[in-house]
Amino acid sequence: MKYVLIDQDIVPKEKAGIDFDDRGYHFGDGIYEVIRIYNGKPFTINQHLDRLYESAKKLDIPLSTTRETFTELINELIIKNTIETGIVYIQLTRGLQPRNHLYQREISPVLTGFAENLERKEELLTNGVDLWLTKDIRWLRCDIKTINLLGNIMAKREAADHNCHEAIMHRDGTVTEGSSSNLFLIKDSTLYTHPATNLILNGITRQVVIKLAKEAGLHVVEEAFPVDVLAIADEAFITSTTMEVTPVRSITGDVSATLEIGPITRQLQEAFKQLLP
Repeated sequence: MKYVLIDQDIVPKEKAGIDFDDRGYHFGDGIYEVIRIYNGKPFTINQHLDRLYESAKKLDIPLSTTRETFTELINELIIKNTIETGIVYIQLTRGLQPRNHLYQREISPVLTGFAENLERKEELLTNGVDLWLTKDIRWLRCDIKTINLLGNIMAKREAADHNCHEAIMHRDGTVTEGSSSNLFLIKDSTLYTHPATNLILNGITRQVVIKLAKEAGLHVVEEAFPVDVLAIADEAFITSTTMEVTPVRSITGDVSATLEIGPITRQLQEAFKQLLP
């Protein structure tokens, strides 16, 4: 990561700085997107920008930057940092204001971003991951991709402390999603996943996989399910921008389950791989 984005300028990383009055620093008052890069190209960029604009609208953050400008800046970051396989991170905070819970509407958002190398997680894609099931302690607007991720990172840390790759969360006994992923179960050739309500982030990879599953003739049910169902699933996998379609081999914590990496997971992995540039 040699060059970063500050507002609409690409500058050397060592010359970049953030103002102390940035509301993102004081309150986590901002939004972000992570876009995968394959072969030097941003993957599903339009869907990510759609969600960025949606998040800004939900948080009453004025976003005047055009899609064309975002696309140009993202591609410039990729080129300047010579990234072939990696990610672009774009962040938008509400702006600069002396610390005050009450935000002002006349301030201008602050845009930052970077691009860095990140290889595909081949070992995890092949062999699967272990999940830790824990309580969902987050706020009730998980549909907004905010930079305020304390609940998520606490769950992720708890999972790692139990030698698990990812945390899966439940709210009052109903499974929601992962700390940085969406969860799918497979039972009797049917895919189950939590609906895209305010209780989960509607992941871009989640959306792509649902579309691929339907195109393949698989039945997809978007409905909430209890934690007990985890123990009787035939297969399970998680999806995210960086994890793609990653099989689940075990779940521990508030429930215990051992799962096979089955044919439907492999089918969807292959279908997803065929979309990559």
